[in-house]
Amino acid sequence: MSFRQDASGKNVFLSVDSRHIPRNPLYKALKAKSFTCKDITLHFYILDILADGQALSAGQITDRIHRDYLSRFDGSFALDESTVRKKLQEYAALGLLGQKKEGCATLFFRSDSPAPDLAAWAEALAFFSEENPLGVIGSFLLDRLGQQPDLFRFKHHYILHALDSDILCDLALAVSEHRTVELTLRHLRGGRDYRRTVCPLKIYISTQTGRQYLLGRHSKSGRLLFLRVDAILQIHTGKTEENFEQYLEEYQAQKEHIWGVSSHSDGHLDRIELTLRHRPEEEFIPQRLLREKRCGQMEILDSQTCRFTAEVCDAVELLPWLRTFIGRIVQLKCSDPAVVEMFRQDLARMQALYGGDADAVQ
Repeated sequence: MSFRQDASGKNVFLSVDSRHIPRNPLYKALKAKSFTCKDITLHFYILDILADGQALSAGQITDRIHRDYLSRFDGSFALDESTVRKKLQEYAALGLLGQKKEGCATLFFRSDSPAPDLAAWAEALAFFSEENPLGVIGSFLLDRLGQQPDLFRFKHHYILHALDSDILCDLALAVSEHRTVELTLRHLRGGRDYRRTVCPLKIYISTQTGRQYLLGRHSKSGRLLFLRVDAILQIHTGKTEENFEQYLEEYQAQKEHIWGVSSHSDGHLDRIELTLRHRPEEEFIPQRLLREKRCGQMEILDSQTCRFTAEVCDAVELLPWLRTFIGRIVQLKCSDPAVVEMFRQDLARMQALYGGDADAVQ
């Protein structure tokens, strides 16, 4: 664990050497789930009662628990039928129990289907557990193997997303089922909690930072919103959204103008134009533009000059990327003059620190 100091304050971070720690250690935080006394008690009592293969109702199981188990102890520990029924339904949803209807009653029974042979999938699971945003699922499956394969190492590996796996899983299910969600979020700077009801459409993951975002349509304003997944505290799944496909089409139309994680609300786009001149031995500059242009276009003007143009929802998002070309910028233009002015102010501050010519950009 270490930290660095910058203008925004102290940033604490974890650094993991994959040569010594090949698997994400934060998955253990999700596996160390706490259980109440009633959870543990019901787990063993229910599976023991149903071990002979019979199917029983929640009421019958509750009676057996009191008669065969709790009656042998002195104390006030008691279980009502509604608590037992909730646990039975939970286990049925997990696949630990089966259920069937018999008249008006729902009967539960042990679901002892044979476990699949995962040995042939060991290498795939080892890769999936570290590469996929929901890799914790692969980690759980790997735990069922006697020996885990030690095949992969990742140079740039973002492990913190593991702590958001439960939220991400619920969001992915909501997207696949076309359901709205009510989110409780925490403002990352102010610390206050607030709520948003959105129709989730996509999950965005930054290849630069590993940060995860939910792209959703706000239920009241109709705007497309990007919300950081690590700011979501709780999620409650709502009704099925009948207009999901329409919202997805609206997103696809706007997607061509989304540079990062900012969308427009009024349909206004910023047009930005960047002209670069590079030395003959710097052929990597146009190659970079071609590789990193995202939703923009790159044009070769001559053997040493090229131009990048884009129409984006928010041109301010491009500024950190544009700064990486300082020293080769011939001209920078934007339909929003404030963007160019912000870029000039950055140059002026850099000049104040290091010296140099801040008027090189037209």
